Amino acid sequence: MIIIFTCWFVAGFGDKHLFPTIPQVMEGLSSLWSEGLITHIGASLLLCIGSILIASFVSMIIVYISPIPYYRPLAFMFSKLRFLPLTGLTFYLAVIVKSATKMQYSLLVIFMSSFLITTLLAMLRDIDQEEYDLAKSMKASRWETLWVVVVKGRMDYILDAVRQNLAIVWMMVVTVESILVANGGLGTLIKNSDKFANHGRVVAVQLVILTIGITFDFVLTFLRRRLFPYSVKSLNH
Repeated sequence: MIIIFTCWFVAGFGDKHLFPTIPQVMEGLSSLWSEGLITHIGASLLLCIGSILIASFVSMIIVYISPIPYYRPLAFMFSKLRFLPLTGLTFYLAVIVKSATKMQYSLLVIFMSSFLITTLLAMLRDIDQEEYDLAKSMKASRWETLWVVVVKGRMDYILDAVRQNLAIVWMMVVTVESILVANGGLGTLIKNSDKFANHGRVVAVQLVILTIGITFDFVLTFLRRRLFPYSVKSLNH
């Protein structure tokens, strides 16, 4: 990181710059702050966190019912949606969903769910049969087995899966926010700054997005280590 900033500082000397200098980025950050940067960050966070909660809830339901043969194709279909371009989804959702805000949430939920379901299905396949047999030997019902072995017993894996896929959603928030500029958000700031070729502001917004994304990852990693210390130790070994 120090090397990157040193190279960036050295590259700022001279009259022509391929990349915005540090003073230009700081000036862009200052202008963004005066235009309500915190409000735009709040709008992006609200969209991102809301989409993650919905996608996590939907994904867990689809994965937990996937062992039932009747619902297995549903999980398979959702997992394959990750190969579908975002542009194609936008076209069909525009026909079904009339509200631009609902379209933003729908795109992010579908996008994250497709990756999260794939991750959780792999987690489900990796559960040893011995754990199910142990639950049966203790005369647990099917629902109790599902809760103890799959849900409660794999909550640390679910949290880590959400952490890994959160980076995808946070990256896509910027693109999705361009659908409805009136709602604001960091994507709106990048779009407006790029329109006027203000590269200092563009880089400033990208640094804000990177900082928030790293903070998200740190917080979720910290929570997993605090809530599931034994699981983390076993994985480290």
